[in-house]
Amino acid sequence: MSRRLYLLRHAKSNWDDPEQSDHERPLSGRGRRATGMIRAYLEARHVRPELILCSSARRTRETLDGLGLQSTALIEHRLYGAGAEDLIERLRLVSSDVSSVMLIGHNPALQILALRLARGESPSRMAGQEGLAEIGRKLPTGALVTLEVAGEWAGLDQGSAELVDYMRPKTL
Repeated sequence: MSRRLYLLRHAKSNWDDPEQSDHERPLSGRGRRATGMIRAYLEARHVRPELILCSSARRTRETLDGLGLQSTALIEHRLYGAGAEDLIERLRLVSSDVSSVMLIGHNPALQILALRLARGESPSRMAGQEGLAEIGRKLPTGALVTLEVAGEWAGLDQGSAELVDYMRPKTL
């Protein structure tokens, strides 16, 4: 059984208040607009992850809220500031009954995770080697990486997924 892993970098955050902690930074106006575009993109493709793992940062929670998904969502503090290896370890704990997971988090961990997991063999327009090269250059805010994972979540490791789609709000 193949599984889907959606890696979503939070939408653009607001940097207007220099006194505000990084964890509590909200989305900017641009970020809220991008979240609406991401929502429309997900709806058009009937993307409904069974499980959402979301960093506890305010901007990731606001991104999640803006998507309007009716999935089980877990807000986890350990995802804030986590590295790529930490994210892999967390994903390995997902039940084998779950066929799709969305992880909403931060860079550079999401970018490194996508590059580590993906094999880049898809013929899709923005996937395959072209998509991986673009992700390698930059994973912008609001970007969504879709990976197909063969096997169990517990076996997630380098090269265990295929990049099947890559979307940036700027291209919508």
